[in-house]
Amino acid sequence: MSRSIRLVSAAGVVLTLAVASGCSGGSGVNVGGAGSSNGGSTSGGVLQAAIGGEPDQLDPQKTSAYYSFEVLENVYDTLVQPDANLNMQPALATSWDTSKDQLTWTFHLGKGLSFSDGSPLTSKDVVYSFERIIKDKLNSSYKFTTVKSITAPDPATVVFTLSAPTPNMLANVGGFKGVGIVEQSNVDSGKIKTAPVGSGPFMVKSYVSGDKIELVPNPHYWGPKPKLAGVTYTFVKDPTVALQDLQSGQVQWTDNLPPQQVASLKNNSDISVQSAPSTDYWYMALNETHKPFDNPQVRRAVAFALDREAITKAATFGNATVNQTAIPKGSQWYFEYAPYTHDPAKAQQLMGQAGVKNASMDLMVTSQYPETVRAAQVIASELGAIGINVKIRTLDFAQWLDEEGKGNFDSFMLGWLGNLDPDEFYYAQHHSGANFNFQKYSNPSVDKLLDQARTETDQKARKQEYDQAAKMIVDDASYIYLYNPDVVQGWSKKVSGYQVRSDRAIRFGQTSLTQ
Repeated sequence: MSRSIRLVSAAGVVLTLAVASGCSGGSGVNVGGAGSSNGGSTSGGVLQAAIGGEPDQLDPQKTSAYYSFEVLENVYDTLVQPDANLNMQPALATSWDTSKDQLTWTFHLGKGLSFSDGSPLTSKDVVYSFERIIKDKLNSSYKFTTVKSITAPDPATVVFTLSAPTPNMLANVGGFKGVGIVEQSNVDSGKIKTAPVGSGPFMVKSYVSGDKIELVPNPHYWGPKPKLAGVTYTFVKDPTVALQDLQSGQVQWTDNLPPQQVASLKNNSDISVQSAPSTDYWYMALNETHKPFDNPQVRRAVAFALDREAITKAATFGNATVNQTAIPKGSQWYFEYAPYTHDPAKAQQLMGQAGVKNASMDLMVTSQYPETVRAAQVIASELGAIGINVKIRTLDFAQWLDEEGKGNFDSFMLGWLGNLDPDEFYYAQHHSGANFNFQKYSNPSVDKLLDQARTETDQKARKQEYDQAAKMIVDDASYIYLYNPDVVQGWSKKVSGYQVRSDRAIRFGQTSLTQ
């Protein structure tokens, strides 16, 4: 899952601003950020937070797991970051300028920045962090294909020189903590995987694998001091247990609630349960290196065989909206296109045209995202009706990621979340050879459109290019899109200052806990 995180809203606002940030004709921004007053004091107790699974690692630039980012959101900083309304705001950089030709972006860092170990954070650390992403081809490297160079002319200035205008530049350098600024010595020692050194409001005190991760306030944090004495994350796979722990007071926050109980829990006076529309999407992908799924007719047959309403109901119990494209309704980037009705007869016809009467399919899901397991039962039944025998393979998420990376699957179901720009919905997943194109889809026309759109500064033209690319992706069934889920989280009445975000960023910096 993949903020973009692969498991992997007020989405219209996010995407509008991500594009507007490109700025035509050169511009400058200065709105505070690092170096601002860090008034306030640590108070309250330690917040106990139950998350649905254990992080695979705590290196923000290498992990793509949401469980990792639930922790890392509070440990790392980026040059800029989205606020609660998903507008890009200053963070480590207090201001930035763009040249008239939009090929040079200059970021000005705040004063007195430090990592949590007390060592100074300068422009050299920023250059190192982005060069590491790009040169080592880490998860976010696809965002920086237009970057020619990154330089540090002085300790407080970072300059990105681009080969082409990049309208989503701010989202690229600050949309999520996967582009967080890391400390080179922490990377070189290998400790970053379990004992990361960041510049966020909290730092990791301890990590006990299989048990918990403890955070404490970062004494060198540049912003407002945390109001909590700490945050302890425990890994609770069973939503029923997580709810019981919340109701008993054993934990004070969780995002792992039984979906079938969400509606009733919102009327519960003992806990607060809130939801928000998300920018996430969930999908099914077929391995195009495995026969017969290399045939688009077979992939389309699968798409026609699926009843998305039934799948969504089974997976989310109604806490989602069915969609046949990635970008949710309500976004200015939404493309209204839904060619696949639930039509088993049409699916069988396409199978016949492909010369396939019967087939077998390995469907890979993960127990750490129970919605995939629930949805798989419906998918297996529906595909069985058109002659595809589905074998559901349920793995823990670490195994799931390993198998996906090796291409050891016929199909899988998962999601992407926290997308801020249309490029993040499509490029890494569907461009030939891109980082997360595990299904091995390749369409030169799609590649051309995605390349054009990520450097297109005219918003109307950019929308048209993404619409065309989305149509081809859907028609080719590179992904079989299913639904856009809601963000649902619950917390104790003793918790204040916390807000559900449509990008699923879990921020406890200004959260309080009454003793």
